[in-house]
Amino acid sequence: MSADAHPVPVLLYHAVMDDPPAWIAEFTVTPRQFEAQLDAVRDSGRTPVTIGTLAAHFAGRAPLPPRPVALTFDDGFADLPGPTAEALARRSLPATAYLTTGAIVPGGASLLPPAPMMTLAQARVLEEYGMEVGGHTVSHPQLDTLTRPALHRELALSKAVLEDALGHRVVHLAYPHGYNSRAVRRAARAEGYETAVAVRHAFSSERDEAYRVARLVVRRGHTAADVETWMRGEGARVAPYNDAPRTMGWRFFRRAVAAVKGPVFAG
Repeated sequence: MSADAHPVPVLLYHAVMDDPPAWIAEFTVTPRQFEAQLDAVRDSGRTPVTIGTLAAHFAGRAPLPPRPVALTFDDGFADLPGPTAEALARRSLPATAYLTTGAIVPGGASLLPPAPMMTLAQARVLEEYGMEVGGHTVSHPQLDTLTRPALHRELALSKAVLEDALGHRVVHLAYPHGYNSRAVRRAARAEGYETAVAVRHAFSSERDEAYRVARLVVRRGHTAADVETWMRGEGARVAPYNDAPRTMGWRFFRRAVAAVKGPVFAG
């Protein structure tokens, strides 16, 4: 790791609930776990920021504050505009929420399995709590397996739906399950997004890629001690770095499956 690649923890949460559906349970923490983990973030001495702050840095508009940390939430589960947002607000912790519009619009089409979800109307509530809202596609597919027209629809329509609901531009994107490619990253830029977060289970950094920001995935087995380790900049590698051959091989396999079955759920 070079001297200027200081670890920036960007935490990825999904649902916060005691009894989650089985399909998302591995990526769910209980409210008690969540409170303890937020306390670890607050007490770490790091400066909480939104993805928008990282975007300003990557674009050369502003420097990062000392020892930043960012919290992100994917999909838009029902807890988000309620107890989860309240827990963040009590600690003055900003966050960025990425919403899958097909899962939160009445009658919308989504590949996400059934789960308690928030509504599109509650996106404004998130902003009232000080959260930043970004897009997470319409249906949550594996973006790097889609045709160009399907990719355009997923990126453009979800963005338009959120912008109509919020009354302002939406410029941040999260790739479902982190799946992306050079073509997907180019498309995200072309559709007007300023950043896109992946997964990678790694630290971001001042030198990370604006359209492939690395995040640390919080799973149900992670404890406050794990979060404390991440806050010290330990326990994971630091982006940017090249994709491993295994990752590229897995992408080719998934593309072959999608060519036969059509769009596949990213999860």
